Amino acid sequence: MTPTEPDGDGAARNTTAGDAVLRPVHEQNAFEETVNRLLQTIRLGLVAPGDALPPERDLAARLAVSRDTVRDAIKELGTAGYLVSRRGRYGGTFVCDPLPDRAHGVAGSDDPARLRASPAEIDDVLGLRSILEVGAARSAASRALTAAERDLLWSSLTDTRAVTGDEYRRLDSRLHLVIGELTGSPSLLPLLAENRMRVNLLLDDIPLLDRNIRHSDEQHEAIVIAILTGDADGAARAMAEHLAGSAALLRGFLG
Repeated sequence: MTPTEPDGDGAARNTTAGDAVLRPVHEQNAFEETVNRLLQTIRLGLVAPGDALPPERDLAARLAVSRDTVRDAIKELGTAGYLVSRRGRYGGTFVCDPLPDRAHGVAGSDDPARLRASPAEIDDVLGLRSILEVGAARSAASRALTAAERDLLWSSLTDTRAVTGDEYRRLDSRLHLVIGELTGSPSLLPLLAENRMRVNLLLDDIPLLDRNIRHSDEQHEAIVIAILTGDADGAARAMAEHLAGSAALLRGFLG
C-alpha cells in the first residue's frame, strides 16, 4: 500500500502522517480535540480539498471517541466552511474546495488589519493564560469568600449560561475576570484583563461552536463549584482542562 493509497471507502489517507494526527484524543476535551485533529488533517493536506474524509466509524475508532462526537465535529466544521456532507451512493464528508481564507479568519473578514497570529504568538498568549488563570482559580478557591463574593461568582456563571453569540464571549470574559478578582490580588487583574483581550482577538477569528459552548458551560460550573467549596486543587485542575479545550480549538483553526 502506498503512503497515499485510498482506503476501502475511497478517502485518501497518508498512513504514517494520518496515524500520527488521527490518534486517540484526551477524554476531558474530546470534542475540541476532535475538531483540532480533523483541522490538522485538512491543513496538512492529508485529505486534499475535494476529497473525502474516512467514514465516521473509522474516525471514531482512530480518535477513540463516540460517533456522536465525530458527527458533531463534522457538523460544526461544515458550518465553518471546512467540510461538506453529500448523500447518495458516492456520498460522504468532503473537504471544501476552496477552503476558508485563513489570513483573515474563518469568517472571511475583508479587514486587512485582522491578520492571523503566528504560531509563536498563539503559544505566548495561551501559555500566559494558563499561568495566570490556573493560578487564579487555585488562589480564589483557597480564600474564605464573603457572601457578596460568592453571589457575584454564581451570578456570573448563571449569566454566562443564559446567552449565546457575541454576548456569550463577553460574559465568558467577565466570569474569568471575576475569578481573578476573587483572588484578592489587585495586581493580578490588569494582567488578566490584558491577556484576555489578546485571547478574545484570537477567539474572534474562530467560529462559535454550539457543542463547545455546552462543554464550556459544564467546565465553568465545575470551576465555580470547586472555588465555592474551597477545593483549590480541583479548581486548578478544572480550569486547566477548560483552557486546554479552548487552546485545542484555537490551535486547530489558527495554528
